[in-house]
Amino acid sequence: MKTVRIVSAALLLAACGTAWSQQADQCPTLPSDSGLHWEQQTQSAFIVCKATTEDGRAVLNMMLTTRDPDLQLNRALRAEKGTFAGESLHWYKLDMGGRDLPGLESRRITMVKLDKNRFAQIWIDAADTGELGNLQNLTQTLNLSPSALANANP
Repeated sequence: MKTVRIVSAALLLAACGTAWSQQADQCPTLPSDSGLHWEQQTQSAFIVCKATTEDGRAVLNMMLTTRDPDLQLNRALRAEKGTFAGESLHWYKLDMGGRDLPGLESRRITMVKLDKNRFAQIWIDAADTGELGNLQNLTQTLNLSPSALANANP
């Protein structure tokens, strides 16, 4: 009986590992020298990709969706220009209701319309402005697979 449980658990873990590796292809490929790896959550209409450092700190987050996130970004909070998946964008400083919280200078958010029913919302939570610049440059090199949202239901 104990052997059956162990074999069942091993098969279940193998199946989970296979499902994880199939899903991981939906997040853009990170450069091998970035020191980051994706954690992914997939739902019916969106995929969340969270890039974490070796010590587990989430620094780059991305939501790929078939629905317009209708994110209203305040033009007065525009910061740097950039690109993602061939589309031009503006990075925005975070609006914390007028509060000046520690670390806000190294955080940014943006939204990109990729095509008719594909959107990317990206946010960066960098440790400092140097890391912020590096992560903004990294996002410019990321390419989405054409099938990233092919199975999501609008």
